[in-house]
Amino acid sequence: MRIPNHIGLIPDGNRRWAQNKGFEKQKGYEYGLDPGLQALKLVQEYGIREITYYGFTTDNGKRPRKQIDAFVKACVDAVNLIAKENVSLLVIGNTNSTIFPKELLKYTNRTNIGNGGTKVNFLVNYGWDWDIANLNTKIKNRKSIMDGLHSKDISRIDLILRWGGRKRLSGFLPIQSVYSDIYTIDDMWPDFRPEQFHNAMKWYNNQDVTLGG
Repeated sequence: MRIPNHIGLIPDGNRRWAQNKGFEKQKGYEYGLDPGLQALKLVQEYGIREITYYGFTTDNGKRPRKQIDAFVKACVDAVNLIAKENVSLLVIGNTNSTIFPKELLKYTNRTNIGNGGTKVNFLVNYGWDWDIANLNTKIKNRKSIMDGLHSKDISRIDLILRWGGRKRLSGFLPIQSVYSDIYTIDDMWPDFRPEQFHNAMKWYNNQDVTLGG
């Protein structure tokens, strides 16, 4: 089986899941913690070298205060869970904003934890426009593009998995995802099941990857 080097996860549907369960919208985020850890274990089982989680965006800061507090806490808790594993961890996002959790500042430089290993990137208070803001208008080559990104330490993404049924990137690493295959799952993120991940790997194996060639 052909295995992607780098996958991205868009864990959407937390609020809709909570509403369907009769909870307040913000309650959905805490139920996404265990799925995130399950996904990391599966990545390691498959031998995938890098994974990027889409935590929350700068645009998400427009939501009601209760929801903001809930998804910020969920991201902090998720990163702290991941930090108990053997990973090379990096948190990427606009740290100049008050919405960025100070507890995660220590991971804004890549940090090897335990024996190191799987590269794990977590996007926190991330905005695509913030990411590319420093790009030089006289771009000479692809390397100069990557060097100008805030997310320059994140490699090209082979496969993106999105839960919640939406079929859009929502600003997810636009440069790294330029040639990504996108696999969408109708179930909401808190309803994560390992077979969803396995099915995505089988689907990817059957894709014709040419990178434009």
